[in-house]
Amino acid sequence: MVNIQVKEITFTGIEAIIFDKDGTLQNSQDFLRNLAQKRSRLIDAQIPGMGEPLLMAFGVDGDWLNPAGLMAVGSRRENQIAAAAYIAETGVGWLESIEMAKKAFDEADGWLKKDGDLPPLFSGYLEVLKVLHEAGLKLGILSADSTEAVKRFVQYSQLSPYIQLQMGVESELSKPDPALFLQGCDRLGVTPGMTLMVGDSPGDIQMAAQAGAAGCIGICAPTSQQNLKAANVIISHLNQIKIK
Repeated sequence: MVNIQVKEITFTGIEAIIFDKDGTLQNSQDFLRNLAQKRSRLIDAQIPGMGEPLLMAFGVDGDWLNPAGLMAVGSRRENQIAAAAYIAETGVGWLESIEMAKKAFDEADGWLKKDGDLPPLFSGYLEVLKVLHEAGLKLGILSADSTEAVKRFVQYSQLSPYIQLQMGVESELSKPDPALFLQGCDRLGVTPGMTLMVGDSPGDIQMAAQAGAAGCIGICAPTSQQNLKAANVIISHLNQIKIK
């Protein structure tokens, strides 16, 4: 067990830390915004006028991505259902709307699929993860993205020696359902009460808190801290997590 110091708060008897991926470890804001824009354009090409409403639904406004919006915190399935609902509002049948959204999402994925296009790990984070791992902590990633995407990110960022849990969302179960956090802890072989959650969205914090986590650490730019008021403590860089 390890004691963790984060600003003025000390978390004692910690065995594991679970991290969100997008916006927490992965500098993915530009990538997600581009992906939302590509999805919207592809649907707009079939149903003119759909582009702007879809971008608003995804949480994209020009060059800004809402850190608490659908694209930033929702699973692929949730984004796809939302897109299908907007399509259905135009009078398209529901099954056809779902298929149209899926086709656009698949095509957009192919456009941004190459490893060279993957968003990078935030600068300086690899060193922090090494220190945490060497202190004896079990580390994991629990993302609203797919498990495949989590594994690609871990491999691309050379995190395999340090990350023991690589978990995404593959079913209707998604954040902030605490069952996800409980599943992650179970796979790591730890109890929630000895596990910290680090995330950049209210869903991360709510999920872990309801699961009985030892603590919830919000991570974001100072301008976005209002979204994470429920966290025990808020940081702007991973290096603010210290071994005590």
